[in-house]
Amino acid sequence: MTGRRSAGLLLFRNPGPALEVLIGHMGGPFWAGRDHAAWSIPKGEYGDDEQPLAAAEREFEEELGRPAPAGPRLPLGEARQSGGKVVTVWAVEADLDPDTVVPGTFRMEWPRGSGHVQEFPELDRVAWLALDRADEKLVTGQRVFLERLAALLAA
Repeated sequence: MTGRRSAGLLLFRNPGPALEVLIGHMGGPFWAGRDHAAWSIPKGEYGDDEQPLAAAEREFEEELGRPAPAGPRLPLGEARQSGGKVVTVWAVEADLDPDTVVPGTFRMEWPRGSGHVQEFPELDRVAWLALDRADEKLVTGQRVFLERLAALLAA
């Protein structure tokens, strides 16, 4: 495989006047003071030894502390992010209470160069947002998946 690859699941629901998607605000000190373009579809990297859909389901559970919900996986394709990483996403119609999320964590030296390693949540909060609000909050390279989901459901 060439380059870094990530896979994720985008949950969606239609509770009333607008379609909503579940996205998460990225954890850690870099994202702490940001809101616009600081949210992500629950996803993560995988290697040559793992299939993308299996990685998407594993990463969902690692990032949210909940098993990936049952239901058909609707392929939303791939998109290359600005850093070169290729992200593959599937949409799943499901409901999930954000209050039940127990995010996974990662460790990093912080502040940089201090020698002090701290633990941070992968996602520090998750929320259901209408597509237009989610479009404002998602990192730019993932917004295409919202467009693809809307087109798929309209067809």
